[in-house]
Amino acid sequence: MGRPRTFDIDAAVDRAMKLFWRQGFEATSTEDLVEGLGITRGSLYKAFGSKEQLYAMALRRYCQHHAAALIEMLDRAEQVRPAIRAALLELVETDLADPVPGCLLVNAATERSAHPDTVQQVSRTMGQIESALAGALERARVRGDIAADKEPRELAQFLTTFLQGLRVMGKARADRAFLENSVEVALGALD
Repeated sequence: MGRPRTFDIDAAVDRAMKLFWRQGFEATSTEDLVEGLGITRGSLYKAFGSKEQLYAMALRRYCQHHAAALIEMLDRAEQVRPAIRAALLELVETDLADPVPGCLLVNAATERSAHPDTVQQVSRTMGQIESALAGALERARVRGDIAADKEPRELAQFLTTFLQGLRVMGKARADRAFLENSVEVALGALD
């Protein structure tokens, strides 16, 4: 009979998420995980199976937390344009404060594009964001906040793509003026 687990799985997944987010999958060694999580190698494998499985859990955690916050904000927004502007500018501020980690979703899509499970998680999350944007934009169209001839689904696809590009440019250390101007140009698509 094995010894009982002496660490909090959720806390360990959160710490692993931060390591993968900052360093990437490939650059995060098993030793980094053992040290960062404060557990033994045996405990790591017993609890998570593999580095790959721990990464999948960490990516899911990131998507649940970060995408859920954006989706909730869009679902609650009474005025979509200011809500989208605020969300995009918050991402700009995040990347200006610390451009190294960027967006784990973007990092996963670029670093792990050959891994079907990662691609599936990224696609599912992007689809959720797009659907939330489309719903918010449809409500805005009904209220007359955006032009009646605008297609909410097309705008949502554009904004989902723009959002990820904005995160890439933030990680590439674009300056504030560039990022903020890009947000205003993108919001012009709602006119």
